[in-house]
Amino acid sequence: MSKDKVAALQLKPKIGDLEANLKACERLAIEAGEKGAKWIILPEFFTTGMAFEPKIVDAIQRKDGPALQLLKDIAKKYDAYVGGSFLLRDEDGEVRNAFFLCNKDGVIGRHNKDLPTMWENCFYVGGHDDGLITVDDQTIGVSLCWEFMRSQTAHRLRNRVDLIVGGSCWWSIPAWFPKTVTNRWERQNEATALASVHTFAPYVGAPIIHASHIGQLQSKLPWMPISYKGHYEGATMIVDAKGNVIAKRTRQEGEGIVTAYINIGRTEPEKEIPDSYWLHSRGPLPALSWTYQRWHGQRWYRNNVAQ
Repeated sequence: MSKDKVAALQLKPKIGDLEANLKACERLAIEAGEKGAKWIILPEFFTTGMAFEPKIVDAIQRKDGPALQLLKDIAKKYDAYVGGSFLLRDEDGEVRNAFFLCNKDGVIGRHNKDLPTMWENCFYVGGHDDGLITVDDQTIGVSLCWEFMRSQTAHRLRNRVDLIVGGSCWWSIPAWFPKTVTNRWERQNEATALASVHTFAPYVGAPIIHASHIGQLQSKLPWMPISYKGHYEGATMIVDAKGNVIAKRTRQEGEGIVTAYINIGRTEPEKEIPDSYWLHSRGPLPALSWTYQRWHGQRWYRNNVAQ
């Protein structure tokens, strides 16, 4: 078991603004590298953020684009492992939410998020890999956002990985009428966003480096006459294999990085995976959105993104 200094980035993205987001990620990743981090993890969708915003389509990347090049450049400059996910158009024409892990020699592994969440269905299709990346004599597992919410993710990583890396792009519940109800749902939603990460470690038996987004966002709402107005929530955190949070940056603390030393290596999982699809309750509004936005998003993807 090795002990390394690791870092996770907390980004305030500009929706669909590739250049601005890459500049911010580069600045934060350099800060982490200068502080000696040997693992530097960027958030999910670090090139675009995520909302129901059509201009995100214009920021979809190819493998030879600047997003993957940024990961490789930072990895080479600091002799570090650097990873993050972005929307990538593959050779088959489909777009996927692809997490790449790089070292000084280039790409060493990839994971495609298994299921798009809600309006994410507008922009990519799911993947089918096991999310395992071999790094020397260790195995790294990748989990992205609501993958932390599902038992199937815990099963595919349990007793198989020495470290979990990933990130989230989690939306708040708007303060709609009646506010006494939606505010209660939002408190539950934010608690779930936080718990989904640190409680995941003891199901698997490995530490976690988790990067996140912060900031306000507003966009159209699919098939609805009203707009969405909310914020990204959760937190950027580093968690040990028992689920203890050893470094954390809340959304209220703004953009920045967290660093910590962690023991990289698998341990015996302390919790049994429940016999249920979800590890946490989604709440009524996210559950509804999961279903209807999938129906809308898959059609929108075929008409506006697929080639």
